[in-house]
Amino acid sequence: MKAKDLDRLFDEGKEDVLQYFDLEQAERPNLVPVDVDLSLPRWLVNRLDQEALRLGVSRQSLITIWLADRVEPRQRTAAE
Repeated sequence: MKAKDLDRLFDEGKEDVLQYFDLEQAERPNLVPVDVDLSLPRWLVNRLDQEALRLGVSRQSLITIWLADRVEPRQRTAAE
């Protein structure tokens, strides 16, 4: 199937286009986690833990969200 035909089916919304994809082979580029070793002072880790607890997320999730908030706008600006 050509991309324009798939786009048309998707836009019409009359058919589930997922049947045309091999989801077992699907990949999400640039979303594969990478371990990063980061040394922080104890007081900062404590503050991160307090904020993570307040928000109901893990420390790792909090750091990821905050970093993404800082980096994402710059990436969009640079890409435009």
